[in-house]
Amino acid sequence: MLKDLDITPEDPAELRAVNRLLADEVKALSLKVEQLQHQLHGANRHRFGSKSEGLDQLNLDLLEDAEIVEAAEDQAKQPAPSQEGVDPKPKRKHSRKPLPDHLDREDEELSPGDECGRCGGNLRTLGEDVTEELEYVPGRFKVKRIIRPRKACSWCEAIVQAPLPSRPIERGRPGPGLLAHVLVSKYADHLPLYRLSQIFAREGVDLDRSTMADWVGRSTALLEPLADAIGRMVRQGPALFADDTPIKMLAPGNKKTKTARVWTYVRDERAWSGQSPPCAWYQFTVDRKGEHPVAHLSGYKGWVHADGYSGFNGVFGDDKADEMACMAHVRRKFVDVFSSQGSAIAEEVIRRIAELYAIEKEIRGMPPEDRATIRQARAKPIFDALEEWLQTQLPKISGKSPLAQAIRYALGRMPKARPYLELGHLELDNNTAERAVKPVAIGRKNWMFSGSQGGGKAMAIAYTKRQMK
Repeated sequence: MLKDLDITPEDPAELRAVNRLLADEVKALSLKVEQLQHQLHGANRHRFGSKSEGLDQLNLDLLEDAEIVEAAEDQAKQPAPSQEGVDPKPKRKHSRKPLPDHLDREDEELSPGDECGRCGGNLRTLGEDVTEELEYVPGRFKVKRIIRPRKACSWCEAIVQAPLPSRPIERGRPGPGLLAHVLVSKYADHLPLYRLSQIFAREGVDLDRSTMADWVGRSTALLEPLADAIGRMVRQGPALFADDTPIKMLAPGNKKTKTARVWTYVRDERAWSGQSPPCAWYQFTVDRKGEHPVAHLSGYKGWVHADGYSGFNGVFGDDKADEMACMAHVRRKFVDVFSSQGSAIAEEVIRRIAELYAIEKEIRGMPPEDRATIRQARAKPIFDALEEWLQTQLPKISGKSPLAQAIRYALGRMPKARPYLELGHLELDNNTAERAVKPVAIGRKNWMFSGSQGGGKAMAIAYTKRQMK
């Protein structure tokens, strides 16, 4: 087209044609510049806003995750411990270092009593077995000594001894407090196990990374019933928040990674003074197919706050869940346009959405009926006016511009966000789920999955504990 402009016609008709070509060219170039500016702004934000680790750094934990899976499978296959004083299972052989002498010792004596249960005679002490269990309290280690005297009857010579109490890992050294600390440190505080090993070494306790990997794997098998119970609790609420985030997963055989997903489902009723405690349920899948959220929420008929990802479409419908769209996603589209182009239309949309959020701030914590009443009186006129105003602005701008794309997205999502105006137990956005996903997004720089569900069990417990604080 530019070659057609290299002419200087004298005929007025030809000159008007050239002017039209020139105007079309300027319009096309302006639109292209606008699109490139928008893309450059997004690229700079992603480039300088966060940095990803390379595969060499991620490979530090590949062996760790494989060991966790192996330990979890081993723990799940173990039979229940014997209730008798003598355990018939063969002992696991370990070459352990003795626990440091400088650690405080706390003795707990389990005695069978002073009288023989068989004949009633007096028991005399023959010796004792001492089982040392490494325990952890915040800020310091301690050794819990479980002392079990062996006693013999002075009349019938029967030998008796109290059985060991139930322990998280049979014949293992870690106590429940130490296991909880390792799990929370790994999945909630984002500490790889090799760093945790270095931290413990400063306390004079030598715990190898592979040892703790075995503990984590066995703990995930123990936590599975609790994680399942959290999932049932989440799906019993009238509304939940759903989101997903990518995570690296080890691809067996080729020493590479593939992109898997962690799905998050949250029940949080604090905004409308609900009685249920907040809880988050995490599920791991190897891909992002829509069949996964459909399976996770099978049978659920409440409201689901979600973004516009098409994979959630199978969750909604007749005799299924109802959809509540996220206005935060709508707002972000206009924030991107305003920050890259300074659009006055985008600025006005942001201002009007801010008015909706100001109302939400005022009514937080009120009962659902009061929230719905205030929304109908104050938020509904703002919501209706915004939707009508966007419809009038769309024909006035180029249909291919980023601003037009943001407006079309908003007009497509706002009808699905309208139910919050009538139902006080719904929220204006899906930020609750995104806050629950954030720890996963931070932690994925320090660990990856190896194709099992084990890590999700521990994350469900560790993150739910954080949500409840």
